[in-house]
Amino acid sequence: MKKTSLAELFLTFFKIGAFTFGGGYAMLPLIQREVVNVKKWLSEDEFGDVLAVTQSAPGALAVNSSVFIGYNLAGLPGATVAVL
Repeated sequence: MKKTSLAELFLTFFKIGAFTFGGGYAMLPLIQREVVNVKKWLSEDEFGDVLAVTQSAPGALAVNSSVFIGYNLAGLPGATVAVL
């Protein structure tokens, strides 16, 4: 996984949240495109692992995914800014 700034992490997930309608499952393709294809923070396999873990955890899928990705990229501060 690639390291990133907190500002870039925040802006990425803010953009996804601001322009997505339909809930967590509707956000997944946008999260995947930004995180895997555009930013290259995760590989396809790592993103699949994120989905497997976050679907098994209680809570909203998009929130769990953003927290998990943010934590892996920048620790606790990353998890915090990704979920804002």
